[in-house]
Amino acid sequence: MFDVKLGCDEEARQVLQASLTDPPIRHAVLSLRALREDLETSGDGPASVAQQTPSYHYGLQQYSMALGSLASNLSSLGSNRLKSALLCCQIFISIEQVRKNYAAMAQHIIQGFRIMHEYRARPYFVAANKLLPAHHDQLPFLDVFIIKLFAAPCKFADPPATADVSGTTLSVCLTSPHQQPVESRNLRTIAPDMRTELTRIAASTLEFLGKVSQVESVGIALRLLSEKAALLDSLESWLIDLELVQTEIGSPGPEPISVSFLRFFHLILKIVLLGALNSSSDLYAELRTENDRLQESANSIEQVEQEKTGGTIERGLVQFKEEREEKRVGRRACGHTAVALVRTSGSLTPRPGITIVTGSPLSKSDIRGALLAAPPLSSSAAIITLNTVRKSDSPFAA
Repeated sequence: MFDVKLGCDEEARQVLQASLTDPPIRHAVLSLRALREDLETSGDGPASVAQQTPSYHYGLQQYSMALGSLASNLSSLGSNRLKSALLCCQIFISIEQVRKNYAAMAQHIIQGFRIMHEYRARPYFVAANKLLPAHHDQLPFLDVFIIKLFAAPCKFADPPATADVSGTTLSVCLTSPHQQPVESRNLRTIAPDMRTELTRIAASTLEFLGKVSQVESVGIALRLLSEKAALLDSLESWLIDLELVQTEIGSPGPEPISVSFLRFFHLILKIVLLGALNSSSDLYAELRTENDRLQESANSIEQVEQEKTGGTIERGLVQFKEEREEKRVGRRACGHTAVALVRTSGSLTPRPGITIVTGSPLSKSDIRGALLAAPPLSSSAAIITLNTVRKSDSPFAA
């Protein structure tokens, strides 16, 4: 994306192949393409936030359709629909990255990891010496895609050049953070060094996940647990080093965005490793804590981006204002995102910001599908607009 090599050729091949026959994936791909074209044309400054192009609106429409189609599929889960959900999740994460909706991106990451773990995308222990094989073969490894995405070079990772008194440019961070004198260090110049070490841990994590995917014996899996512990220790050491640097520098003002992204990446790696080969009763509480931290980190990054652009990141995906009555019920919902569960698809006019799911409010599976289709933000309310059956739409009808 944006001339950056992600190393995701296999993932891209899977997505494009599936988009030929899978409507949710096709809509998601069309959305990502349109939103990327909009960003490349309009840029990402304050002016582009205020101005919405036809390409942007088309991207939002396709995104909404992808969410609705996926929700309908998830009413009954099978191997193919799980694969569709995880591939859609990859694209949704990319969409929210393009839109700088980092809070929504984190929600997709968390939900995708839950699907992988709940449906056992890889083998894991259920007891001390009891290893269960992967429940579903050929499920996309969302965690691998996400690690590759964040390990790829980005505009926040490359250190800026600095000019010396003779006018030549010098590259910063030629030595490790702790080798530099305190007075010459700041978080902006140290971030690339910290990223190099975190990227090394990420590469080792990818190798570890590859081994876990192929594990067939308890003995090999037990040895992999030692490798997992070592990787978690490396992550903890990395975080301690970062905190020490921050304490030594005592830099005033907000944390640089590059460092915030490193923290976000660190949390992703930790969550992935915690879930590997593990299904203990304590795991879910630990993952819930780390997921909350990941969400808080994403919220903070998004807030910084909002302050930079002088407005909200939400450029319309989920903002809608309905001023007229739709049938006789549900007539007004202003400034919110919504998922509408309707009995017939033609009873509500499609528009950006509203995801339409066809089903019955009396069906648990249909309600579950509607909840899963909710835009990747925390649901704050449910509005029920059921009405009695009448002979006509007249307000006086029996």
